[in-house]
Amino acid sequence: MLEENPALSDPAVDFLYLSEPDMIAAGVTDMASCIEVMEQTFVLLHRGDYRMSGSNNDSHGALLKFPETAPFAGMPTDAPDRRYMAMPAYLGGDYGTTGVKWYGSNQDNRDKGLPRSILMFMLNDTDTGAPLALMSANLLSAYRTGAVPGVGAAWLSLPQSRVVGIVGPGVMARTSLEAFVAARPGIDTVKVKGRSAASVARFAEWVSQTFPHLAVVEVETIEDAVRDSDIVTYCTTNPAGDVSKYPLVHREWVKPGAFLSMPSACNLDDAMVDEGVVKVLDNTRMYEAWAVEHGYPSHREVSLIGCKFVDLRHAGVLAPQDLVDLGAVVAGDATGRRTDEDIIVLSVGGMPVEDVAWGTTLYRNAIDKGIGTKLNLWERPALA
Repeated sequence: MLEENPALSDPAVDFLYLSEPDMIAAGVTDMASCIEVMEQTFVLLHRGDYRMSGSNNDSHGALLKFPETAPFAGMPTDAPDRRYMAMPAYLGGDYGTTGVKWYGSNQDNRDKGLPRSILMFMLNDTDTGAPLALMSANLLSAYRTGAVPGVGAAWLSLPQSRVVGIVGPGVMARTSLEAFVAARPGIDTVKVKGRSAASVARFAEWVSQTFPHLAVVEVETIEDAVRDSDIVTYCTTNPAGDVSKYPLVHREWVKPGAFLSMPSACNLDDAMVDEGVVKVLDNTRMYEAWAVEHGYPSHREVSLIGCKFVDLRHAGVLAPQDLVDLGAVVAGDATGRRTDEDIIVLSVGGMPVEDVAWGTTLYRNAIDKGIGTKLNLWERPALA
């Protein structure tokens, strides 16, 4: 559905600017609502009513990186998480909008009191290309990222899930936990493995304020976080390139019936690839696009476990039917969990259609509530 934009009836174009406080007022941190929007998004994704970039219309986005050695004065050099990315998409259904998330990232930002990545999102009218809104997108991106594990938990975890195991207690872990609790209100315990006592303490303090009924248990090893957990998530920051350094999951650690949500670097032992482990991807075609962009094996260049699944299928170790799309499960066209004993691994790669869906929802909320600052692009274009 195209937006009813008054700017389209005459040459004047106005658009809405939404700061981070505006985004909060518009409901960006409403996790339950975000999960519902992501469920709708996955149904549209499964039906094909969307477009992303790349030759197969399923690319994660266009990445700009810097060289290891700068050939020109002033050009930055490669460093951990130093990159720029543009992530465009169109989403149909009740959204009918097009947008692009644009961000720069540098791990050294934290030394300056800034987030690692600084994100903006531009929402456009699909027909004309006229801007509808320019919005702060750090929270938008964080919450849509966390909501996808929430969709996974709602459809793939056991209803009686109580214990969550977290490796890497950062921002992604926070929004993932919010989504897990929204999907499975019976959760009462969180086990946390962090790189430092300080990071675990910050996470525990946040949990005590946000979910005071949850018990937080600091554990010493990744194995401790995984064992006896009903829901497990790895939310670490690991550079791609050396698969042997990705956090590993051993099947002997994993409780029968556990749901593993993996939105960051991950590797599995051979037993985790065998029968009895259901392999779900948020969008198989996106991982195929990564394989086209980087070649096989793609898991070396993109550390998400979905890339390993696609690599194994390419090598003939897995059959096409061994990979399940989350959208097909939500749409009712595929089965995720078959038995209470199934171990289920969900690869979460993040997609710009999710930004479009949540961004459109928040834009409409802002219009309804009179939130934001109206900016003028032009009264009459000089070059029309």
